[in-house]
Amino acid sequence: MMMSSEALLSNTAAKTWMWKGFRISYQSAGDTGPAVVLVHGFGASWGHWRKNLPVLGQTCRCYALDLIGFGGSAKPKPKLEIDYTFETWGQQVADFCREVVGSPAFLVGNSIGCVVIMQAAVDYPELVLGIAAINCSLRLLHERKRSTIPWYRSLGAGIAQKLLTNQKIGHFFFAQIAKPQTVQKILLQAYRRKEAVTEELIEMLMKPALDAGAADVFLAFTGYSGGPLPEDLLPILPCSAIFLWGEEDPWEPIALGREYAKFPTVEQFIPLKELGHCPQDEAPELVNPILIEWISRKQQQATGNGQ
Repeated sequence: MMMSSEALLSNTAAKTWMWKGFRISYQSAGDTGPAVVLVHGFGASWGHWRKNLPVLGQTCRCYALDLIGFGGSAKPKPKLEIDYTFETWGQQVADFCREVVGSPAFLVGNSIGCVVIMQAAVDYPELVLGIAAINCSLRLLHERKRSTIPWYRSLGAGIAQKLLTNQKIGHFFFAQIAKPQTVQKILLQAYRRKEAVTEELIEMLMKPALDAGAADVFLAFTGYSGGPLPEDLLPILPCSAIFLWGEEDPWEPIALGREYAKFPTVEQFIPLKELGHCPQDEAPELVNPILIEWISRKQQQATGNGQ
């Protein structure tokens, strides 16, 4: 049942919403129940939620959108047409809730998508019912975190960022990454369940990388070492949050992630054994029930409080 729904969703044309004059791609499932908006990580798209949308859509109005600059969404020129920042993406998510969803929503993010939804909640509290963060980006290369990592990594990252500001070098670097073999290697590093790294997944990530402007968006974000950290946003969240974390994530170590459980706004921290950076795609049979239970519980709490 789940696989047939998933296949049907994958073969259905994505929907389009115009935001600030730019095309935004999204997909949805379900037409009753609370609203849920799913936000992908760096370099991904709504398709990274293809195993979650149809399941959550059985009891929720579930949406997944492509952040501007990624997936099937427009890729306007950095600085000249748009600033690729968490504030920009946070506003996009909030406007999506207002204009497409038509109501406040539960927000679920993966990787940098977690920072996006936290920013949306802080800036637009009236539109966010709760936050679920899956393997949140720690932003270890942020300018304020450089002092906490080994000097050689910090120095190397700084040099790399400066090199990539050179257009020719940057575009050459992106061209080397945007190859099926390279994407597969990166995914096999990030995923613990190797069987989840399918040709469909690789193609899904590769297709937007060939779009005009994709390289410029990639380089704009790799050079973005400012903006908010999760620990800046968590203390001022206007709603509660839960964290899910693949214990074997090689990019965002769970030992560091556990520190977020100390914030009063975080009501649950759920380790996921033998999973990597994208548990929603690796093990949807584990992640979907957690999200469904969380949404149901928050709904009951809201009803019990007379809200």
